[in-house]
Amino acid sequence: MNKILGGVNVSSTAESTQELTNKEQWLEAFPIMKQLRTELTQEKYLELLEEMRKDGYTLYALYKDNRIVSLAGLSWRVNFYNKRHVFIYDLVTDHAYRSSGFGEKLLSYIHNWAKENGAEYVALESGIQRDKAHRFYEEKLDYDKWCYSFRKTL
Repeated sequence: MNKILGGVNVSSTAESTQELTNKEQWLEAFPIMKQLRTELTQEKYLELLEEMRKDGYTLYALYKDNRIVSLAGLSWRVNFYNKRHVFIYDLVTDHAYRSSGFGEKLLSYIHNWAKENGAEYVALESGIQRDKAHRFYEEKLDYDKWCYSFRKTL
């Protein structure tokens, strides 16, 4: 069943994207985030999220029928090589909804939002083992693979 709201055709499988701003929303998002960050406990997730938000981290969700199906965690950054940009730290679609276009829809939303707010780039990192994700970024979304990222355990 479709409805017309304000001149826009809205189907009964409504989708929306919004920033998650409170603990209730963060808890709703946790099971999906855990699919990407498997080592997280709920307690550590909330603790780190509070600290990350102080540094500008925001969490966005794509909803389908009032259920979170995809998440993106990001923040604004400025540096010499990417200028003013949005960095995506976390991107995950619920396993039950993968390969249905929801990650692409959420990234499209972020790309438009970032551009409207003065970003020159959207940047992200992806684990070296995630070949399917790399093809998705490069072939479907036209991201450039332009560097390697390194870290040292201390």
